[in-house]
Parts: sequence; structure tokens; C-alpha cells
Amino acid sequence: MGTSFVNIAGYRFVDLPDRDELRQPFRNKCESLGLLGTILLSHEGINYFLSGKQDAIDGFLEYLERDERFIDIPLKISYSEACAFRKMNVRLKNEIISMGMDEIIPAEFTGPMISPEEFKQWLDEGKEVTILDTRNDYEIRIGTFENAVDFGLSTFRGFPEAVQNSSLDKQIPVVMFCTGGIRCEKASVVMLNEGFEDVRQIEGGILGYFEAVGGAHWDGDCFVFDRRVAVDPQLNETSAEVCFACREPLTPEEQQSEHYIIGEACPHCIQIEELS
Repeated sequence: MGTSFVNIAGYRFVDLPDRDELRQPFRNKCESLGLLGTILLSHEGINYFLSGKQDAIDGFLEYLERDERFIDIPLKISYSEACAFRKMNVRLKNEIISMGMDEIIPAEFTGPMISPEEFKQWLDEGKEVTILDTRNDYEIRIGTFENAVDFGLSTFRGFPEAVQNSSLDKQIPVVMFCTGGIRCEKASVVMLNEGFEDVRQIEGGILGYFEAVGGAHWDGDCFVFDRRVAVDPQLNETSAEVCFACREPLTPEEQQSEHYIIGEACPHCIQIEELS
């Protein structure tokens, strides 16, 4: 597989009172470098997903780190034959990841991290632990950790209520995860506030786990929010597709369904019709 395009993702919760003034300079810089993707700016921080040639990515990171608030942001890096995005957006948001709870401020407090290596060791040893997937239902269908708890969320805003209504044992350690870690920054605070005694986040999320230890104890692939749709534990693009009609991700098996008609419908469309 070729590796002509570099894909990066990073975020940081940090106070940005000048959020609005940052937008146009970021847009100008990315356009001048030929980068495509999305930068989200909020008063609570920055979240970005970009794709381009290596020299353009290097140029963006050099520009980004001129602001001391953005120095040494941990990156998720992967490679692809084609650019992972179709356009460039710099958006102003209330939250860089939406939960709707203004009292949760990860820049001030969040749950502790667990390294991918230590988490894998826990699983290898069979340690008693609740593995909690904080992602949405359509992401989880593509792949998740073995024996992970799935709250069946359609949006992340439903997480607090799901925790309140869950029957999870608050004394058993919880290790939560999402794609790159950003959702767990907020989700961990929700669980700690609900009385869970030991709540940890996988450092770097699923992509960080893949990079550090591969696919041990993982079943399937990982949904990503770009043209690749999903990556495998080696961070290579998979054959997953997105339905043109309902925008649901489709595994290779689902693409073999008699209900999958390219550009028209898929098995999930049929389910939606039956429920309506």
C-alpha cells in the first residue's frame, strides 16, 4: 500500500478565550499548505483531523506550536494512498466534543490514564475489569474490545443518562475507551461523579492501543471519521464502506447482503423502514 498521504489527529482541552480570532489564521495556513480536514475550535480547546503531504503536515505542526498552548499535543498518525478528507473546515463550536454538561471541564480535572501496555497486561492476566466502550452504536458495529460494555448510544450526549441507568458495579475498576481518547476525557468525569471508584482511560484511545500493542483482545476494525471509514489494528484502511442513503458504516459481510445496492440502499435502510 502506498503511503503518500499523512493523516493526523490531535486534541487538547485548554482555555481558549480567543477562539474566534484563531479561526481565520488556521484556515489560511491550512489552505496555503494544501491540507484537508477539520479543525474544531471551542473555548474549551482544540480538536483537529488533517490529511496531506508530509511537508505540509510538518508545516502545520510548526505553525501550531508557535502558540505555547498547543505545544506537544499527542498525535495519532496514519498513512493512506489518497487524502482522507474532501475539503477543509475550521469550525467554531461550543464544545470540541459535545456532551452538554458545562460543569465538566477536562482542562481542570479528568480521570487517570492507563497505558495500552498495562491494559493489555490486565487482559492477558484476566484481571476483573469493566471494559466500557463510550462510542456510538454505529462505530461499535465495526469493532470493539472483547467483552466490552456497550451502552447502545446514538450520540455521546446520551452517555451521562446511560451511566445513571446502568447496573455496573461501582467497585470494579473501569477502563473506558473511544477512538482517540477525547470522549473519555469527559466520560471519565461523569463516572467518577456518579461514584465509580476506579475509572481509567486508555491513553491514546483505540488508535493509541493499536499503535502500541496491535490488535490483541480486539475484535474487528476501528471506525474513523474520514473517507477511509475504518482502519485495522495495523492502522491500514479496510474495505468498510458507508451507505450512500443512510450513511451507516457497512462491514464487508454487510456489503454481501442482498439488501445492499450501491448508491441506493443497505441492510440498515431496510431496518429503518421496518421501524418507521
